[in-house]
Amino acid sequence: MSNALNGAALRGAVDLSALRNRPAAAAPGASGDRPAGAPSLVVDVTDATFAQVLELSRSVPVVVDLWAEWCGPCKQLSPILEKVVNELAGRVVLAKVDVDANPQLAQSFRAQSIPLVVALLAGQPVPMFTGAVPEQQVRDVFAQLLEVAAQNGITGTVPVGDAAPADDAEAPAPLPPLHAEAFAAIEAGDYAAAVTAYEKALVENPRDEEARAGLGQVRMLERVQGLDLHEVRAAAAAEPLSVPAQLAAADLDVAGGHVDDAFGRLLDLFAALPSDDRAPVRERLLELFGLIGDADPRVIRARGRLASLLF
Repeated sequence: MSNALNGAALRGAVDLSALRNRPAAAAPGASGDRPAGAPSLVVDVTDATFAQVLELSRSVPVVVDLWAEWCGPCKQLSPILEKVVNELAGRVVLAKVDVDANPQLAQSFRAQSIPLVVALLAGQPVPMFTGAVPEQQVRDVFAQLLEVAAQNGITGTVPVGDAAPADDAEAPAPLPPLHAEAFAAIEAGDYAAAVTAYEKALVENPRDEEARAGLGQVRMLERVQGLDLHEVRAAAAAEPLSVPAQLAAADLDVAGGHVDDAFGRLLDLFAALPSDDRAPVRERLLELFGLIGDADPRVIRARGRLASLLF
């Protein structure tokens, strides 16, 4: 990997709309929804029952593991996913999808190769990784997922096993103080304070990737807060060479899941501007690349075009 998980990726990655309006099934984790003896946090879902998983993802992150019986790497990865999910004690649910038995789900997730792992937050997909990856990398990505979920207000848990969680169950590791400070600020709507907290965390540890991802998220939230979509788009259309107008429109593009549109807008602007005026556009592009994730094909394409414009 690493795909940087982010709130901006909550829209536009795949189309799950056709799966939303199916008849309700037993809630994921209920005994009728999983094989006997299977952990309650690991559930098998189908084309017919997936709508319930989408609904569950409004309160707790759901990780979707698309696999097949014939897939060797799937058999390497699945036990790692199950181990990590169970250790998180209800903070994440793992939904397993057999792509051979559920072709509509495989098509909806554009599963061109497996294993494919995608998270769901509030019913929206967030790419995680493709292929078998090491356990530590899985843990790192899950940590990013929980951070993004918290930034989007998805902080619920589900009961472990067939009973409510025990009072003496092992508690998740506490957040680092500055991360906790940032989360509290986000929940209060004080994005400036959250930015400050993440910046302090990066001063203390420049390799803190969770803080770096959180900082990009909050800066985006801060910039788009209070913007009127129609006014921003009208200003961008009226002033195609206005850097502030195009930057604002690109932010809203990304926030709405229109990542290619944002990159195209900024790259066209970069190409049209004199060399001395290009720096703010390049800086925003680089920030958005980090927000979406270096491994994302859209970022790879945009980086290639930016390089051709620079050289």
